[in-house]
Amino acid sequence: MTEMSRRNLLTATAVGGAVAAVGTAANAAVFGNPDRPPQGAINVANPVTLKNPGPQNAALADEFPSFQNPPATDVDGMDLFWASFNNAHKRIQNGGWAREVTQADFAISEAVSGVNMRLGPGGVRELHWHQQAEWAVMTDGKCRITVIDGDGRPAVRDVKEGELWYFPPGLPHSLQGLGPSGAEFTLVFDNGHSSEFNTLLLTDWIAHTPPEILAENFNLPVSAFKNIPVDNLWIYQAPEPPPLAQVQRAIASPYGEPEFEFTFSMNDMKPTRATRGGEVKVIDSRNFPISKTIAAALVTIKPGGLRELHWHPNADEWQYYLKGRARMTVFNTGPRAQTADFRPGDLGYVKKSFGHYVQNVGNTDLVFLEIFKAERFAEVSLIQWLACTPPELVSQHLNMDPALIAQFSKARPDVLPV
Repeated sequence: MTEMSRRNLLTATAVGGAVAAVGTAANAAVFGNPDRPPQGAINVANPVTLKNPGPQNAALADEFPSFQNPPATDVDGMDLFWASFNNAHKRIQNGGWAREVTQADFAISEAVSGVNMRLGPGGVRELHWHQQAEWAVMTDGKCRITVIDGDGRPAVRDVKEGELWYFPPGLPHSLQGLGPSGAEFTLVFDNGHSSEFNTLLLTDWIAHTPPEILAENFNLPVSAFKNIPVDNLWIYQAPEPPPLAQVQRAIASPYGEPEFEFTFSMNDMKPTRATRGGEVKVIDSRNFPISKTIAAALVTIKPGGLRELHWHPNADEWQYYLKGRARMTVFNTGPRAQTADFRPGDLGYVKKSFGHYVQNVGNTDLVFLEIFKAERFAEVSLIQWLACTPPELVSQHLNMDPALIAQFSKARPDVLPV
């Protein structure tokens, strides 16, 4: 069915609905293009108008078909809600690299910032800590993490692809890639301004503390610190560490293990919701208790599937696309609506309570993370809301037969088809 025949069919259905008066008024607009002045290529009478003969970067333009030819339902403008690690500058050192997207790069992203990092086998992200909480997802390989909590209880863990860690603000930690392939992961900080390059580093502090103070603090002679690095290490190459059990024995504290586990395996959890269209796994403080400021959902959408029309009432949504191809339209007051395209490594951002959907437009599974600066995941489903609203009221709003409204699901679909 062509777009024109689809519009005609839906327009005819609307006009023939139960509320004839509303239907008559709606005849002044065209379904899929209700705004005045109308927008979109559908309005162009002379196709020459749509040509773009001026200078353009074709490789870049081809990545964003919904920017070049937006759906007729898009209206007005909106703050750019697309960014990507793919065009972020890499800082590379012996041992690994990192690239980041903060609010300085992605103006809309006020709640969180992100860092994509790789550590080769033995590569170390030096001992450090942050003023912000750090949530992380492993996307490749294996990483060893070390951390100590505020009660002096240390932990060392090995984290593999599909697993998470969370460090509350101020807890010192380190990261090291393990063989044979090292580790790649993405960090999320619960502050849009937080940068990987403004962390509190062990080597910086030691280098900028008077030697006599170091000597007194560690009960060592001043000469013990004569070879400390003048410049910070940040990421450096080291030998691979000893086996995990050996290290855990070596660092065991008389205070015992931390009260809460710093790591979580998404691989081991059952889907929170699974349908024919895909699945959603929700990870928040209810099943990952230490994660008090970051909630997340891992979403898988099968080809042709749809992450339903919905919004989140408690927090902005920061999206990280892992696999596949996606298209998302975001709706705001005004009305304003805009559509963008996403590929692996791209980031999306939806402000709190803005309506949106995510569609799989590729021929493989679409996998992405939804991240929220919140203790708990919360969502409002459009279809569930309407199904739980008096049908006469919905009929008056949408000019639909109440018998059709009765088919709406009172259970949240999450991913369609159900």
